[in-house]
Amino acid sequence: MKKLLWSAALLFLVLGSWTLTSMTFPDGENGYKVGDFTTDFELKNVDGNKVSMGAMKYSSAKGFIVVFTCNHCPFAKKYEQRIMDLDKKFASQGFPVIAINPNDPGREPEDSFDNMVKRAKEKGYTFPYLFDETQKIAYTYGAQRTPQIYLVKKAEGKLQLAYTGAIDDNVQDASAAKDKYVEKAIAEILAGKPISNPSTKAVGCLIKWQQ
Repeated sequence: MKKLLWSAALLFLVLGSWTLTSMTFPDGENGYKVGDFTTDFELKNVDGNKVSMGAMKYSSAKGFIVVFTCNHCPFAKKYEQRIMDLDKKFASQGFPVIAINPNDPGREPEDSFDNMVKRAKEKGYTFPYLFDETQKIAYTYGAQRTPQIYLVKKAEGKLQLAYTGAIDDNVQDASAAKDKYVEKAIAEILAGKPISNPSTKAVGCLIKWQQ
């Protein structure tokens, strides 16, 4: 019964979010497609310092798992441990996680910077958790939901989008996921193979855009 109620709640959130799309998502064409070269960014981390993908500390990185996520969204909460696990597994292989909160705290107070700091400390994040205060980066990347992945790789001295979408195919149960999209994509990049499934549909809460 508990699983059934949870499924119904998630379905309600998804359907409810879809009906709000035209109201909450900015007008105009935007967003990267797989194969596009992406822009770097410099955003404030929960430790107060600015972080960018071009920083010296990432000079040996082969790419990045950029994930737009937040504190309040139940989907983001379900995927939180998986995001932490991705960093622990792949940072040492050249693909660290960089998490970005794009939400307007005026619309969702739980996603304020102060609450981001608390969340990162409580959960022991091993990766940056950045605040996209102007929402410019989320808009430029074309992010619409939390969580949403943008896997970028270094190519030709630039950052190129290699995969975008969901983390895996099972929101409720990580152990039951049959297709781990991000892990598979990174493994294929490291093996020098083309990514077999470069784009999937992100499932989550709509980003809370400034009004």
